[in-house]
Amino acid sequence: MKNVNILAIESSCDETSMAIIRNGCECVQLTVLTQMDTHAEFGGVVPEIASRMHTENITMVLEETLTKANMTMEEIDAVAVTYAPGLLGSLLVGVEFAKTLSYIYKKPLIAVNHIAGHIYANNLEKKMKFPLLALVVSGGHTDLILMKDDYVFEHIGGTLDDAVGECYDKVARVLGLKYPGGPNVDKLSLEGEPTYELPIPMNDDSFNMSFSGLKSSIINLVHNETQRGNEIRKADLARSFQDTAVDQLARKSVLAIKKYNIKNMVIAGGVSANRFLRNAIQQVADEYNVELTIPRMTYCTDNAAMIGAAAYPLYLKGEFADLTLNATSSDELY
Repeated sequence: MKNVNILAIESSCDETSMAIIRNGCECVQLTVLTQMDTHAEFGGVVPEIASRMHTENITMVLEETLTKANMTMEEIDAVAVTYAPGLLGSLLVGVEFAKTLSYIYKKPLIAVNHIAGHIYANNLEKKMKFPLLALVVSGGHTDLILMKDDYVFEHIGGTLDDAVGECYDKVARVLGLKYPGGPNVDKLSLEGEPTYELPIPMNDDSFNMSFSGLKSSIINLVHNETQRGNEIRKADLARSFQDTAVDQLARKSVLAIKKYNIKNMVIAGGVSANRFLRNAIQQVADEYNVELTIPRMTYCTDNAAMIGAAAYPLYLKGEFADLTLNATSSDELY
């Protein structure tokens, strides 16, 4: 069978990224141009600045990707792009650029959901085995997904309010940590002990989760202690929070593993880069004899390689978009 080379474009937030993915599992070249330093000055991503920087950088990123891969557009079989979810202005830049390439070079256009990309990043490690359980953890999503085959998603549980990544970012702000908040909470927690008593969210037999109450309890704790003139032991509080948050993810994963007799599991999303979470879920997998796949750090955060991996099954099915494709800030995958 002929090799299939997919040029993938990711611009859903503050990374302008392109990749060439071969046969859905081999990363020929990945380019990521981050805007993190720019947005750090504002304590978070500024949508208008993000979209403007994507516009300035996207042609340069294409040229670098093709040059480092030693390839031309004639050797590309399809163009894939993230169309949702994300920042609308940022997504539009990528979608319009992909449509232009598709039209000029007569290449099929593939629309990829960003969350599907995070899940299929695991195919860049080793081919996913079905059925499997996917734990999706990011700034906007915290879900347990059952997959019986490629692009067959069954949502069996998830957060009822805040996503775990959003909770990490809010806690980081309360602790006075710099952007990006999640990695800094993870790093600080390594210096602390779980000495703060925090509420245990959704301590039941459902697959649902909640992070809003946990976030609020930390905000109130810091406020009250500050009002009393007491010192906040930031490392201890970060560790206490992380223990509680990750424990909830592990507990709910165990419930799903037991009910659905899971033998294969993947973790997906930006929070999958969290070392504490990776270790906790690996312990769960070891205890219940589950084969666990976690993307390497490069593929955990937003990148185009995962979009190319997610596009490949759609290419094989012939599920192509036309030039009416538009970006949307929210779209349900499951």
